[in-house]
Amino acid sequence: MLLRTVFATALISTLAMATASAETAKASFKNAEGASVGSAELVQVNDGVLIKLALKGLPPGGHAFHVHAVGKCEAPFTTAGGHFNPANKKHGMMASDGHHAGDMPNLDVPANGELKLEVLNTGVTLAKGAPNSLLKPDGTALVIHATVDDYKSDPAGNAGGRIACAVVEP
Repeated sequence: MLLRTVFATALISTLAMATASAETAKASFKNAEGASVGSAELVQVNDGVLIKLALKGLPPGGHAFHVHAVGKCEAPFTTAGGHFNPANKKHGMMASDGHHAGDMPNLDVPANGELKLEVLNTGVTLAKGAPNSLLKPDGTALVIHATVDDYKSDPAGNAGGRIACAVVEP
């Protein structure tokens, strides 16, 4: 019995350390008026970065969701730069030679303006120093656009204006 207890305690400690050592980041979304419209928790996983969104107060309907190349969110959020694209790919999930690392699936916000969703981006990492790291020296931002991404028009998918922005922070 004592051996089982010691083993169980060691296993729990190992799992706790593995969870604690996982690369994580966070981001807080603001709209153009500066009001909070949600948050994101980012977690490094084997296949990329899992982005856990909790959004509120957004207009209902379809919205493009991208990683942008600069960690700055001053309305109208053009300060966030273009899409995060360390491999110099064309825009769009349908691009024949691959898409920007910042391209992600559209969001569909329900009538109440609240959405909880998890998105896996396999083109990015939270590993500092990697060329595709979201934690690069000048930062990155998560941006929600006014309309949907058509997944093919370069450079930004005809996604409309930027309605919410969040700086990715360690």
